[in-house]
Amino acid sequence: MHTDIEIVDDPTPRINLSTSEDIRREMAKVYRETRCNKILPCNGTKLVYMLINILKAYELTEIEKRLTDLELTHLEGRK
Repeated sequence: MHTDIEIVDDPTPRINLSTSEDIRREMAKVYRETRCNKILPCNGTKLVYMLINILKAYELTEIEKRLTDLELTHLEGRK
């Protein structure tokens, strides 16, 4: 069985979302593009919703790392 599958390179540039500041900056960009009618409001809303969830996951990961560091420091201090 032969199927024709076209592989297309993703033309969208990779966006750095590795810090809360990167995520905030991307939200602001989406907001500006929505205000200037470069992005439809319904698409802007969806993008910001996804960015908010990425931000929440980032914040949770950071809090977990810091809590683990504090716990380790506390345990080492007891020795």
